Amino acid sequence: MIHKEKMQDKKRTQDINTASIIGIIGNAVLAAAKISLGFVSGSLAVVSDGIDSTTDIVTSFVTLLASRIIAKPPDVRHPYGHRRAEAVATKVVAFVIFFAGAQLIRATIENILSGAVRQFPTVLAIYVTVASIIGKVFLAYVQYSYGKKTGSSMLRANARNMLNDVLISFAVLLGLVVIFILQMPVFDYIVAMLVSAWILRTAVQIFLESSLEVMDGIDDESVYSTIFQAINEVKGARNPHRTRVRRIGDKFIIDVDIEVDARLTVKQGHAIALKAEEKIKQKLKNIYDIIVHIEPAGNIEEDEKFGLSERILKPEKKKSAAKKRGHSGE
Repeated sequence: MIHKEKMQDKKRTQDINTASIIGIIGNAVLAAAKISLGFVSGSLAVVSDGIDSTTDIVTSFVTLLASRIIAKPPDVRHPYGHRRAEAVATKVVAFVIFFAGAQLIRATIENILSGAVRQFPTVLAIYVTVASIIGKVFLAYVQYSYGKKTGSSMLRANARNMLNDVLISFAVLLGLVVIFILQMPVFDYIVAMLVSAWILRTAVQIFLESSLEVMDGIDDESVYSTIFQAINEVKGARNPHRTRVRRIGDKFIIDVDIEVDARLTVKQGHAIALKAEEKIKQKLKNIYDIIVHIEPAGNIEEDEKFGLSERILKPEKKKSAAKKRGHSGE
C-alpha cells in the first residue's frame, strides 16, 4: 500500500513537471513571436500581448519549482511533508495574474489620458494573434487537464490564467476591428477595462481559494458526512466527534475522536480504530493521514473546542437546505 502511494505521488510530481515544462516552452514561443512580429508589423497591441505572455513563463516556472519542493520527503522542520508549497505557489500565481490585470488597467488609463489610438495590426499581426489564441487555448487545456488529473490547485490556477490571455488576445482583435471598421475608438478602451476587471476578479478568486487550504479549511463539506457514515459502519465504534479535516495539496488529513466500550482492552480498542481508518480510506480517496483517538463511551470533556460531530453537522445542513429553498422561492 505504501509503495503504491509512493508511486502515485511520483506520478503526480511527474505530471506537474510535464505540465509546467509544456507551459514554459509554449509561452516562450508565443511571447517571442508576438513581441518580434508585433514590432515588425508596427502593432503595439500585439507587443503588449506578447509582454503579457512572458508573465505566463514566470507562473510556469513557479509551478515547476513548487513541484520539486512538493516531492521532498518529510523532515524535522516539515513533519507533514512539503505539499503546502502548492498552496503558496498558487498564491504567487494569483499575484502574477493580478499584476498583469493591474498593468493592463494602467496602460489603458494612460492611453485614455494621452488620447492615443491603438494601431490596427497588419495582416502579419492578425495571423500571429490568431495563432496566439489557438496556442493559448491548447495550453489552457493542457494545464486544466493535468490540474484535474493531479488535483493540483496551482495548475488549475495556471489554466485560468491562460484563459485570461485568450480573452486579452480576443479583446485586442475585437477592439481594433471596432475602432477602424465601425469608427468607435472608445470601444477599445471599454473592452480593455472589462478584460482587466475580469482578470483582477480571477486573481482574487484564486487567492481566496488557496487561502482556504492555508487556513486548514475544505471546500467540500460532504467529506465530514462520508467520515461519519464510514465510522458508523464499524462495529464497536460510536459517536464520531471532534472531527477535523484539512487539505494538504491534493490529499486529506483527518483527525477524529470515537467512543468505544470502556471495558475493552487497549488492544481491542486499537483494532476498532484501525477498522475505522480502513473504512474511511475505502470511502474517501486521496488520504494523506488519519488519526483516530479512542475514548471510553460516555466520556465528556468540556474544554473540547474544535472539530465537528454529527450533532453539529446536521443542523448546519438543515440551515443550508432552508437557505437554498429561500433563494429558490419555495
